[in-house]
Amino acid sequence: MVEVKNLTKSYGSIKAVDNISFTVETGEVLGFLGPNGAGKSTTMNIITGYLSSTSGTVTVDGDEILEEPSKVKKKIGYLPEIPPLYVEMTVEKYLEFMFDLKKVRLPKKKHIEEIMKLVRIDDKKDRIIRNLSKGYRQRVGFAQALLGNPPVLVLDEPTVGLDPKQIIEIRRLIKSLGKKHTVILSSHVLSEISAICDRVVVISNGKIVADAKTSELALGASGEQKLALEAMGNSADIVSAINKIPEVLRVSKTEVLADSAKYLVEYQKDADIRKDVFRAMARIDCPILDMQSGNETLEDMFLKLTSGEQGDSRPTGGKNL
Repeated sequence: MVEVKNLTKSYGSIKAVDNISFTVETGEVLGFLGPNGAGKSTTMNIITGYLSSTSGTVTVDGDEILEEPSKVKKKIGYLPEIPPLYVEMTVEKYLEFMFDLKKVRLPKKKHIEEIMKLVRIDDKKDRIIRNLSKGYRQRVGFAQALLGNPPVLVLDEPTVGLDPKQIIEIRRLIKSLGKKHTVILSSHVLSEISAICDRVVVISNGKIVADAKTSELALGASGEQKLALEAMGNSADIVSAINKIPEVLRVSKTEVLADSAKYLVEYQKDADIRKDVFRAMARIDCPILDMQSGNETLEDMFLKLTSGEQGDSRPTGGKNL
């Protein structure tokens, strides 16, 4: 488990990281999300021991990074935004060099072969790194992070600059690694976070503004869900019928069309009213032309959280520390 507690990093009067706290459970894939300059990379560098904090602590499986730096670093595999590659080396020679540098205590040849196979670069082991595509260089970076089988992986913008095919391949790799490792993934790419992560921590201006499961983040702090509905028939009858469903909180007509109207139905969190709405419309003979989730997208919620509209409130789906 990784625990970040009251972490602050100041540069003079500027706080890059401002008293943040969160935990990452064993086997969890956590998305660390925020706009450029929010404090993501600074936090990642402190967690991995590459940067000291002004105050606060980072603990990995009970060991604090400043008190036991060597011990903690052995537990963490780090892939910075720009992988630390020696591009004149072959893939295999580079990994052998990093193996020795990290003082890994495993059968050298077998361990490196297993990692190259895992990240699918075993057929590139004799290639000079300089001659590899950016996607394969990123895979080599992953391989060095995995040397020694660290229980925690910290990945800072792992798909930046890659083409769509390479991004898909790297996402699959991260997803598979999450089955055996605790992963902290820093990114400002929303689709990446939603595709890979179990939980999301959103940081803005050095402060945590949300901590929730990925699937629940867009629900926001209100604890409500929304259903967008288009139906034919008398509006008063439609509103009345839907309002009779116990989980419904409110119904509003949003648009009048030629022979139909659109409605927004707000209802309780964790409920699913789609069948009830369908039956209610059937009883009053009002055909449904369209019905889909009207919840805010992850993009909508991200913009609100990072522009300050939500204040310091956080969605309740995750851990608020």
